[in-house]
Amino acid sequence: MTDVVNKIDPVKLGKIANVLKVIAHPVRLEVIELLLQKKELTVGEIRDRLDIEQSLLSHHLTKMKDKGVLVSTRQGKHVIYEVAIEEISTIFECMSHCNL
Repeated sequence: MTDVVNKIDPVKLGKIANVLKVIAHPVRLEVIELLLQKKELTVGEIRDRLDIEQSLLSHHLTKMKDKGVLVSTRQGKHVIYEVAIEEISTIFECMSHCNL
């Protein structure tokens, strides 16, 4: 295992660690999982599917967007979110095999 870690550039490891820190929250993981399934959703669609308060959802979406995990576009009155880092789907694939 040590050989694998040593082959990853320290700068890249820092970026990976930052992404993992940002997504390490149950609500954020749920949001990302939803977006990986649906590709893009409005804030209202995410809120309805997760059944959480708009203010709490906005907090999590803003945090993930600020850290580059999500991107958003505005279409009229709606803000549409999608996952910005394609490799996050690999993290979710690995997590699906965990026996916790």
